[in-house]
Amino acid sequence: MKHNLSFYIVSAGICITAYSGTVNADEAALIPELPSAASTYTRSAPFIAPRPYIIALNESNASSKQAEMAVNKAAEFEPPLFSGSNAHKYLGLGTVLFAGLTALTAPEEECETNCPPVQPPRQTSGTSHTRFARTAAALAAATVTTGLLYHWNDFHLEDGFSDPDNQHALLGATGALLMLYAVNKSAKSTVPTSHAGIAELGGVAMAVAIKITW
Repeated sequence: MKHNLSFYIVSAGICITAYSGTVNADEAALIPELPSAASTYTRSAPFIAPRPYIIALNESNASSKQAEMAVNKAAEFEPPLFSGSNAHKYLGLGTVLFAGLTALTAPEEECETNCPPVQPPRQTSGTSHTRFARTAAALAAATVTTGLLYHWNDFHLEDGFSDPDNQHALLGATGALLMLYAVNKSAKSTVPTSHAGIAELGGVAMAVAIKITW
């Protein structure tokens, strides 16, 4: 009877051990395999890039788009049509234009040198020559004023007269002063007075000043 009981106990132990192994095998089959680090980057759909590559690609595209937008904005930028610098330029051109018109409308019969002692009173207003002369003088003064206001930092004495900006400033200011002097001298005189040469020299100085920085 003891042998039979021992046999039953041993048989029961073998059955329990075999059953437990089968259960463990089934549980292992039910747990999916966790993806490894290598599979994360190598196993991907045919047309889907791995996540790190997609992020890098997006950052590259964003950078290129930003650079392209910056280039487009720089290309689209245009300086304003009306500014202090442009006003200075237009006033200078206007000065030279009216100086030329003043010279073209000068009265031919007016004497400036070696004139006879008795001369009829000269007309100092109302003529085209007078209007052009006064307009040229006013434009010259406005040109110098705007130049001082908007280009003062371009003028440096330590650079000497060889510097183009210094040449432009000195010639422009000298030309304007000569033109103003000639107009004032002519306007205050009731008799013919020599002033054309001074005015023409001032106009030439203004034209050369514009040419230097054009």
